Amino acid sequence: MLFSGFILGLLGSLHCAGMCGPIAFMLPLDHENHLKKFFQISLYHLGRLLAYSSIGLFFGLIGKSLHIFGLQQGLSVSIGLLMILLVIIPPSLIMKYNFSKPIYKIIATLKNVLGKELKKKTPDTFLTIGFLNGFLPCGLVYIAIFGAIALGNIVESSLYILLFGLGTIPLMTAVVYSGYLFKGKWIRKHIQKVIPVFVIIIGLLFVLRGMGLGIPYVSPKPITEIVSASMECH
Repeated sequence: MLFSGFILGLLGSLHCAGMCGPIAFMLPLDHENHLKKFFQISLYHLGRLLAYSSIGLFFGLIGKSLHIFGLQQGLSVSIGLLMILLVIIPPSLIMKYNFSKPIYKIIATLKNVLGKELKKKTPDTFLTIGFLNGFLPCGLVYIAIFGAIALGNIVESSLYILLFGLGTIPLMTAVVYSGYLFKGKWIRKHIQKVIPVFVIIIGLLFVLRGMGLGIPYVSPKPITEIVSASMECH
């Protein structure tokens, strides 16, 4: 399940390049010194990964709390179904009931801080820009968050979103170095078609995981059932 986060990031990095590409293009990089430029880009990615890990840690705590109350299986099934619905339901209908409006002020504040940081050239600037960039709203990050909650384990939840972030690095780095957005229309079109299919597959995996069918690694039986079976044997 953990590596599904990396594949989601890898496949979805084209979307990330489109959303975060403008910020990456505006990074105050030293184009004369290639080693320094590589270091600056690495700091930017490190900031993003720190943000994603923090998000995973926060939502992992929520998932862990629900696990303690015995809601883990139902949560895994619910989140899996939610992932599938988000792909099936038309985007226009989702936008009609947009519940993110209350956080628009926070987003505006983040963008203002990003604007100020982009004018600087100190090493910490790139780390800060990457960190703030990681908190900007993104549909794929929301999917990764759902996965982190469903895992119900603080460490695994952080790793899940961290792996998602790592998956976005190759294409994002290529975009920064090349200086333009990915323009292969045919490839972009087909990758955009693959992403929803993969999200549905992840959703189905979480549904299976929550059903506890006893399938190794995919749908293991609940720990309580295993413990009770062991006690009966004795």
